[in-house]
Amino acid sequence: MQQKLNELEEKGLLRELKPLLQKGVFLTYKDREYLNLSSNDYLGISAHPELQQEFLNTLDGNEFILGALSSRLLTGNSPCTEALEHYLQTLYGKECLLYNSGYHANVGILPAITEKGDLILADKLIHASIIDGVKLCACELKRYKHNDYEHLEHLLKNNSEKYNTIYIVTESIFSMDGDTADLDKLIFLKKKYNAKLYIDEAHAFGVVGNKGLGCVYNKGFIQDVEYTVCTLGKAAASEGAFVVCGEEIKKWLINKSRTLIFTTATPPINILWTHFIIEKITAMQQEREHLNRIATYFRTKLEGFDVLGNTHIIPLVIGENKSCSQWAEKLQSRGIWAMPVRYPSVPAGSARIRFSLTAAMSVEQINNVYDSLLA
Repeated sequence: MQQKLNELEEKGLLRELKPLLQKGVFLTYKDREYLNLSSNDYLGISAHPELQQEFLNTLDGNEFILGALSSRLLTGNSPCTEALEHYLQTLYGKECLLYNSGYHANVGILPAITEKGDLILADKLIHASIIDGVKLCACELKRYKHNDYEHLEHLLKNNSEKYNTIYIVTESIFSMDGDTADLDKLIFLKKKYNAKLYIDEAHAFGVVGNKGLGCVYNKGFIQDVEYTVCTLGKAAASEGAFVVCGEEIKKWLINKSRTLIFTTATPPINILWTHFIIEKITAMQQEREHLNRIATYFRTKLEGFDVLGNTHIIPLVIGENKSCSQWAEKLQSRGIWAMPVRYPSVPAGSARIRFSLTAAMSVEQINNVYDSLLA
């Protein structure tokens, strides 16, 4: 192991955990404050401690809420968990099932719904959690080129008669490239070839639409997409995830999804916070509009750089791993925390600085980041 760790270090790929104190748009590391551009707190909720205090004032302390103490199928299915799922159902007009994290959802749902004789057609750039879920499936997997719907249709056309069920699996906003899937084309192809759709909305929930309910809801496709997975640990500043699905599917997952069945449930205090903050999120349209404005502004400033995508996630492609790490170190020396994303997390030769904007950031701070890139 040590030899392999040394090899990783020589290649500039050795990861380590760092004790970071995050608050709003800043984080503190080794007594120095940095502007934080590596957070998924897209709505800037952590910059509003009054929300946390308001939530804490709602707790009465008459019940134990700090731990779930067992899985949901034993005694961990608290009334507040049922209440949150019901609230989400009223928002989406479809059943919802909670998971402990986005990773739990993707790793637990895909193996539960697929079987031998099925086929998964997955976008080439799906998240690692989806890849891990696919690896546990008994069915076959084929990948289509990123957002290449001609390639996807080619695969659908050539395989639609060979398998029992075909699942198209993608993200709505891609975490590493900051671009979006074409939901209209996906819905068209899904219907044309009688396939099923699985869409991960981790980076869209809270951000997209006038209620922040994601790309699928915003386009009016909730009833057309069989599995819409939303993460709560990003824009919602909480923990967990949920899948929007049909009633029969929800019952099936409760019986067959191993990451739901064989894990201790999320503590009630996290469930209560999630419920509290989603009610706030649905009304945070000003924050969403500001986030879109500063993302557009920053992308305009970066013209001339190699920048990917069209969302609040702004990847600045540097190229080689070592050079990318050097750029990140330069930014850190100027008080800006923007982490490098390197091979093998992204394709070789496309290492990048991933700027993750939040609604708590100002135009002045964006200008400071830009000036630091030019320094």
